[in-house]
Amino acid sequence: MRSDTLMVQGTTSDAGKTVLVAGFCRVLARRGVRVAPFKPQNMALNSAVTSDGGEIGRAQALQAMAARVPLHTDFNPVLLKPSSDIGAQIIIHGKARHDMDARTYHDYKPRAMAAVMESFNRLTAQYEVVMVEGAGSPAEINLRDRDIANMGFAELADCPVILVADIDRGGVFAHLVGTLALLSESEQARVVGFVINRFRGDMSLLQSGLDWLEGRTGKPVLGVLPYLNGLHLDAEDALPRAVSGDSESRLRVIAPALPRISNATDCDPLRLHPELAFRFVGPGETIPPADLIVLPGSKAVQADLAWLRANGWEQAIQRHLRYGGKLIGICGGLQMLGRALHDPLGLEGAPGSMAGLGLLDLETTLAAEKQLGNVIGMLALAAGAELKGYEIHMGVSHGPAMARPAVHLDGRPDGAMSEDGRIFASYVHGLFDTPAALTALLAWASPADAASFGHFDLAARREADIDRLADALEQHLDWQRLAEWLPAMRA
Repeated sequence: MRSDTLMVQGTTSDAGKTVLVAGFCRVLARRGVRVAPFKPQNMALNSAVTSDGGEIGRAQALQAMAARVPLHTDFNPVLLKPSSDIGAQIIIHGKARHDMDARTYHDYKPRAMAAVMESFNRLTAQYEVVMVEGAGSPAEINLRDRDIANMGFAELADCPVILVADIDRGGVFAHLVGTLALLSESEQARVVGFVINRFRGDMSLLQSGLDWLEGRTGKPVLGVLPYLNGLHLDAEDALPRAVSGDSESRLRVIAPALPRISNATDCDPLRLHPELAFRFVGPGETIPPADLIVLPGSKAVQADLAWLRANGWEQAIQRHLRYGGKLIGICGGLQMLGRALHDPLGLEGAPGSMAGLGLLDLETTLAAEKQLGNVIGMLALAAGAELKGYEIHMGVSHGPAMARPAVHLDGRPDGAMSEDGRIFASYVHGLFDTPAALTALLAWASPADAASFGHFDLAARREADIDRLADALEQHLDWQRLAEWLPAMRA
């Protein structure tokens, strides 16, 4: 086995793979170890732009921040961005290469694995430790053939595996024993231990179960991590549905939970801001009154626009604006606000056009070349309000509304504002991440409270939570045992 590589696989999705790898990355970085995150294959609509101009999953961007290294496409060589229930855009080494249905992609996997190993070999040559994250569960019987995300990769790379399970969901011993039982003998031998995640309660009451688990499997429990209330780390793809804030909040903000919502993490500063009440509104839910509506990005803009109309959002938005509410459209949300959407190449569905919401005098045409880049700029509505974000889109928008840009990026205009000043639209993701831009946009959304909104810094909050996670790993994992597979920890 490779002594410089350790892989974390999970019994289920959301078992804790992403946070465990992020925590390992920060612990190692704090000890002066050069560590890189790695996920062979990711399926996610939350993504980030790297220093080498490509696109990777948002979770690997988070892990790179934890490792204190620049984002790079090698951290996530294969990214699948679903555009329907059976189809996805295939991104290889940061660039969109194909659109495939699930069956076609299955035949393509050997080529994808070659790209995975290219990236992995580059990372092992540059870093002391590579922390690898699996995807879903290694025990998905129907996905084991040509697997590149879990044991298929671990076997080829010859690396040890930790299996993590979420005890908060219940059935943790069945998850661990059952997953192990469904692996081949060589794969079972590759599992070096278990981590139990999100435990709350009396550890003495759990000990008998841990003893049974170790006796039954012959594998050590490497640690039991506590449930960390209020921990926020960028979501890989899950959409938080809890309502934040309360009746005392200064500003009420809502966003539609689009079926193909892209980069929903754009709304994290709004969701986490202590003075805002924020919620995603799902299908069939009553659309509540709000001060600000945010139309987020989308991987299938025409389909999501049809969903908006079917769920009553078009009338709700018109009513919201009549009563003086403010509206922000980000990327796909900007495109929906125009007069028309054109997809002549059929990049997001059948070729054709669709009428937009008609709230901004612009039209958008999808082009084959994806626009990717990190950007720095200023809000047009507030002098001195700097923003830092990124662009990921295939649409090209044009029309008279673009003469009133919402943002100035390195000397070029971006987006549009309505003539009455109630609609703000931009292609920039991360619009709310910079404290100055967030404060200015909240002041625009609620002028009466402009002077009273407190400072909120998402990056500082993220750093504090990564360190909190790392502290928990330092305390609750068996590092002496882990050093058997991470020799860099012995230094």
